Amino acid sequence: MLTSGKVRRRMRETKFSQCSMFRSSFVPLGLCLLFAPLACTPTRETPGPTTAPAQPHRYDAQISQFEEQDRHNPPPKDAVLFLGSSSIRRWQDLADDFPDLQVINRGFGGSRIADSTHFLDRIVIPYRPRLIVFYAGENDIAGGMTPQHVFEDYKEFVTRVRRALPRTRIAFVSLKPSPSRAKHLEAFRQANELIRRYTTAHRRLSFIDVFTPMLGPDGQPRPELFVADRLHLNRQGYDLWKTIIAEHLK
Repeated sequence: MLTSGKVRRRMRETKFSQCSMFRSSFVPLGLCLLFAPLACTPTRETPGPTTAPAQPHRYDAQISQFEEQDRHNPPPKDAVLFLGSSSIRRWQDLADDFPDLQVINRGFGGSRIADSTHFLDRIVIPYRPRLIVFYAGENDIAGGMTPQHVFEDYKEFVTRVRRALPRTRIAFVSLKPSPSRAKHLEAFRQANELIRRYTTAHRRLSFIDVFTPMLGPDGQPRPELFVADRLHLNRQGYDLWKTIIAEHLK
């Protein structure tokens, strides 16, 4: 039996416990109210390397021009198709540089490997070339892609070509070193090496090294091979390419 003193003491303990629970229940609430604005404020991510997505449809007009040319002057079958970015597009003397070969120039400036893959059905497969000389990947890395990404896109290009043209050879021209993109030299080397190793392990694939001959004794791009923009080849640069690539066209 509880005495009146024990009852009063029990009531005080109960009241103290209730007050403690009351206070503790409001501590998290107070903290939530205090930090709610921080929790609701969108965080700003630290920007990483920009990797602009390929936008092949911006080349539709140029690809349509190629198709129009093909309708009026169908290109020969079993020719050597030069495909890729501006280093191919700007090779204006291509036919004169290889007079004993039937060559087709289908370069479109600024393009990446994935762009050429996208347009295979329109400017590659219809020609049924015996050999594709392919130069692309430089714009990919300059746009933020990694060497591994370039390599994966190259393999996808090869896979798609193989599916439609199993007997066509593909010669990949290495990414070139240029003064305006000297900061990417190491990435170019890595991409080149990944692709070179792959070509040695697969039939009907080859790798054309223009990277090494375009470096000077100091290990930097040779400026005398480029036009004023320090990115695109001049006639001397194309003469070097002609000599190197000719060995792979036989």
